[in-house]
Amino acid sequence: MPTAIADEDYPMHNAPEAEANTGISGEDGFIDLNDQRIRVLPGASETAASFEFESEDHTLGNALRYMIMKNPEVELCGYSIPHPSEAKMNIRIQTYEGTTVYDALEKGFDDLMGLCDVVTEKFTATRDEFNSKQKA
Repeated sequence: MPTAIADEDYPMHNAPEAEANTGISGEDGFIDLNDQRIRVLPGASETAASFEFESEDHTLGNALRYMIMKNPEVELCGYSIPHPSEAKMNIRIQTYEGTTVYDALEKGFDDLMGLCDVVTEKFTATRDEFNSKQKA
């Protein structure tokens, strides 16, 4: 066993630079709209399909699954992370006749964005109220 521990960091000259997978491309920080982050997996029909989301994890998966399952026209919705070392999330949606999985997914996104807006408004109002009491 070594008797002394060095407090120095040694550079790894042959290691590639790490790049963050932020979904933002270019130096200006804008999102590339041509970059497709959602794709339909093979075997899809109008009432049953699986979607693969690039660069997503449990945060979106669980919230989106919850919002989609609140839709009474949805029979089943579940998500999975195929492998922890890959930044991919799959979501499976099955609907009853009369609605499509694409409509259910879109409604799920809309409902989730609406919920986020409500949370933001309530947080902002409470924060502003707190700050006004602190100044008084």
